Amino acid sequence: MNHPQQVHIREVGPRDGFQNEPENIPTPDKIRLINALGRSGVRRIEVASFVRPDVIPQLSDGATVLDEIDVPGDVRLMVLVPNTRGLDNALRVRDKFHEVAIFVSASETHNKKNVNRTVDESMADNDVMAKRIVAEGLDCAAVIATSFGCPYEGKIAMTRVLDLAERFAAAGATEIGFGDTTGMCNPAYSSEFFAAALDRLPGVEVTAHFHNTRGQGLANAYAALEAGCTSFESSFGELGGCPVPAGSTGNIATEDLVSMFHEMGVETGIDLRKMIEAALAAQQVLGRKLTSHSIVAGPIEWAHQSR
Repeated sequence: MNHPQQVHIREVGPRDGFQNEPENIPTPDKIRLINALGRSGVRRIEVASFVRPDVIPQLSDGATVLDEIDVPGDVRLMVLVPNTRGLDNALRVRDKFHEVAIFVSASETHNKKNVNRTVDESMADNDVMAKRIVAEGLDCAAVIATSFGCPYEGKIAMTRVLDLAERFAAAGATEIGFGDTTGMCNPAYSSEFFAAALDRLPGVEVTAHFHNTRGQGLANAYAALEAGCTSFESSFGELGGCPVPAGSTGNIATEDLVSMFHEMGVETGIDLRKMIEAALAAQQVLGRKLTSHSIVAGPIEWAHQSR
């Protein structure tokens, strides 16, 4: 089958991954790991989230991390903000990043549990924030969580998700990510969904964000690629998940996604060995085995080489 020959991957481990770790990760370790990711060839990293420290203490050092990391100049840095107050705090250090992500859940129940707002309340704030972000000369990316299903409400209608996406685009978002927040997508629906999203959102970067909760993450990514999607998000070491509800395990591992794409002849610009090294460093920092397959197996060429 024909598919794109080059893709863009944003590494989301330093935000989406770290926020789910129960033990505090020392700031110097975060900085060291982000620097390693920057040296792997990845050109997009989601670094921090400007949320209330009492809500996600793990990310309370975001401003310090942004100030002290040392990544190549062509690496684009993203921060996520949950509301206007978060955006106000982020803009105090606006010279440290290039992109801002705003978000909503397609599911009313999940949105209420996640940010204690209705979808309409979140979108009203997002409309205002998107315009402010663009006015600041920053790129605005929007994320729609539970795009492929919600553990509380079941399947979410595609039309509802794409209607939200069009509203984000009208407000100024140039990229829209569709999150499989609790791992409820399947490859057949992924193919159908991304074909429809690309058709409905001309001129917008359409990004796939899959979790591996039920082991279908890479298959879903492959299906999205076949539908024409060229933008993906993933997390080194398969870190991450969703704090609402319990049992929602991590994102697809960046090193596994890169390995699959490279074996298919799809260019990512990422050095797989260096990405695996970064994941192994994260494993050491966290003091537990991570669930990425490539951490254990390594690149395919290692199968017949002495390691």
